[in-house]
Amino acid sequence: MNPKITDWQGKRVWLIGASAGIGAAVARDLEGRGARLALSARSGAQLNALGIGNALILACDAIDAASLRDARHTLLATWGGVDLVVYLAGNYVPMRTGAFDLKTAEEVVSVNFNGAMRLAAAVLPDLRPGGGIAFVASVAGYRGLPKALAYGPGKAALIHFAECLYIDLAPQGIGVWVVNPGFVATRLTDRNDFSMPALITPEQAATDMVAGFAAGDFEIHFPKRFTRVMKLLAHLPYRWYFPLVRRFTGA
Repeated sequence: MNPKITDWQGKRVWLIGASAGIGAAVARDLEGRGARLALSARSGAQLNALGIGNALILACDAIDAASLRDARHTLLATWGGVDLVVYLAGNYVPMRTGAFDLKTAEEVVSVNFNGAMRLAAAVLPDLRPGGGIAFVASVAGYRGLPKALAYGPGKAALIHFAECLYIDLAPQGIGVWVVNPGFVATRLTDRNDFSMPALITPEQAATDMVAGFAAGDFEIHFPKRFTRVMKLLAHLPYRWYFPLVRRFTGA
């Protein structure tokens, strides 16, 4: 379905949202595989603190279209092109209707979805056959979940956006990947006050992502012992789905 990326030596990879969590882990993993890395986040100091030698540091704000365009201009001026662009920027604030905050919800959606669209708008002309663009979404985008009132909708939109891009770009040999992790131990999931089944480390997530690029599938999801259950639930009729989710989550 997608180009199979098995040899990373010399591959020009731009990671947006690389200063911590899964993004930082992917950067370290790909550095070890010989990729040429461009790293973006709002804080250039945090990117430099990763200690990834020869990385091109492009500090920018993922939700600012002009900032993304400037970063892209610097990248092209330095490299002359890019093979793979990966959107890893994200935000998560647990939220339910009793404490719904519109400003916060809009900020979460802006990072999780609007930023991804703005990145795509900046780099679509640069994508070439054999490479492409990837978006880190979440299994929370499969179906409605407790406390995901702000987080889930943006991730659902991101999955849909990636599907639409794939339909247009696949015939050109350009890859589009959507990455749907389960629970990964990061500063964002530290905000949860409930037990997170099948919790994995960012390093495990990075390994699974790289394996997914090698497989060539459209969707990369992990850990499968958890994501397969979520997929099954997502296909149930609503009259079964809602009671099961309430039962399993205690909502």
